[in-house]
Amino acid sequence: MLDVKNMNFWLFDMDGTLYLGDILFDFTIPLLEYLKAAGKKYLFMTNNSSKSVADYVKKLARLGIPAVEDDFITSAQATAYYLEKHHKNDYIYVEGTNSLKDALKRHHFNITDQYSEDVTCVVSGFDTELTFQKLEDLSKLLLNQDIAYIATNPDLVCPTEYGYVPDCGSVSEMIYNATGRRPKFIGKPSPLMPQLAMEKWGYRKEETIVVGDRIYTDIKSGINAGINTALVLSGETTKQVLDESPDKPTAVYKDCGEILQLLKT
Repeated sequence: MLDVKNMNFWLFDMDGTLYLGDILFDFTIPLLEYLKAAGKKYLFMTNNSSKSVADYVKKLARLGIPAVEDDFITSAQATAYYLEKHHKNDYIYVEGTNSLKDALKRHHFNITDQYSEDVTCVVSGFDTELTFQKLEDLSKLLLNQDIAYIATNPDLVCPTEYGYVPDCGSVSEMIYNATGRRPKFIGKPSPLMPQLAMEKWGYRKEETIVVGDRIYTDIKSGINAGINTALVLSGETTKQVLDESPDKPTAVYKDCGEILQLLKT
């Protein structure tokens, strides 16, 4: 049985876990303040590559959560890490937001958002600036089997205050239907983000926990990284989805408010 008091390194999903769209859950700030006062470390871990870390700092500030760039681990950062290791010298077509392109430019990759026969690698992200031209460019490029195909995250939908919108995984399904190509997904459920976080901050697996609202991304990334996981039912996952999933979290809570109460007892 999980004792949350023994967890010293907390990796929080954000949307659906700490807030929903632009609506902050009442328990979020008290929980983060409690963890900080108890000498525990937390990071915000997100698959959403549509915003830069600087954008997220601003968004959390608007919601009343103080944060700095070192408080985040994102799929864009993990993608940059992967590209650095495997595609450092490639000419990379990026289908994503300007924020994603800016994040990759800071690592000095040779990127473009225009179709070119010289492209040797494609990166697809959660693109809130998606156009049909980008879909056409992706389709034309990926008909060349020699071009590497990477996607920042496999999420099918992104939660909002009114429901859901298509995310990177849904666009990848469209591209598969057109080209027969599937990408290598970098974000959750890959273990890369939790592993990078533990490596950077020096925490062990047994004291680290992923908290999130999705089994197939948040919880699976923790399972794949060999660490504790806490599923909260405040976002996408329902009890029925949990019951039917072969992947089980270490613990399940109604929301992060329940976790706060357990920490206080």
